[in-house]
Amino acid sequence: MCTRVPFPLKTLSQNTSLLILVLLAVDGLHFIYARALREYMHPIASVTWVLGVGALEVGIFAARRGLFRWETFRKNAGFFLAIGALVGISTSLNYTAVKYIEPGVASLLSQMSILFGVAFGVFWLRDRLTRKQMLGAGLALAGGLVITFQPGEFLRLGALMVIGAAFMYALHAAVVKRYGDGIGFLEFFIWRLVATTGVLIGMAGAFGQLTLPPNAAAWGLIGIAGTMDVAVSRALYYLSLRRLSVSVHALIFTLSPVVAIVWAWGLFGTVPTGRELLGGSVVLVGVAVVTYHRAGNRLE
Repeated sequence: MCTRVPFPLKTLSQNTSLLILVLLAVDGLHFIYARALREYMHPIASVTWVLGVGALEVGIFAARRGLFRWETFRKNAGFFLAIGALVGISTSLNYTAVKYIEPGVASLLSQMSILFGVAFGVFWLRDRLTRKQMLGAGLALAGGLVITFQPGEFLRLGALMVIGAAFMYALHAAVVKRYGDGIGFLEFFIWRLVATTGVLIGMAGAFGQLTLPPNAAAWGLIGIAGTMDVAVSRALYYLSLRRLSVSVHALIFTLSPVVAIVWAWGLFGTVPTGRELLGGSVVLVGVAVVTYHRAGNRLE
């Protein structure tokens, strides 16, 4: 099936450098939105509304182009429900984690998803790692341990939530890469959002958190987050995933925490501690070592 990409995403999909720059700019704000909404709503409630807004916007766009088709979901129901569950649980963990951990630290730890992605490539797709790449994987794990195991029960809990979320998101990316290429881009994207929103609504109901945003400020933040962190950011994410190899895609995302740290410092006055920066730096170095050799071949 031919992949159809809406304008202006079509322009970005044809210009890889511009696509990467815009993606990094918006992707680094994921934990910033979660931290900002923490002041207004329960994390599961806020993330449900954020995904719902993004799904509504993309759904209207897809429907106007005749690409919001039930038949697409029916033929791929298992696929969409699987990735919807993985993304729904992963995102809710991220939103909950910022109750206990600062956005910059969370963004650093979220890079563990890259390491998990490489691991899925090795054990599922039978890829092979060199000794240097195995060393890099060890470094990334060591960096994660430095951040996770330090004084403060809540900090450890938040770090473990982000690492768990990173594992689920990496698994989702591997499933999409393995089974999702035959589905047109816009049709894939809208049903991914609908499935994820459905999972989150179920979770919010189970936890008794199906509540409305309390005021105009909360509604405004949800609208911005739903548009930028879901409709725009995830569209660029999947476009780049289709255009780039998994390794190149992973290597580029090591820059995302820098954006998150700068925004967290500017908006909330928070910066990672020396220990957290050390652990995060080790994670990024390890990830870079793991992905460098594969990425280098594609970038030449």
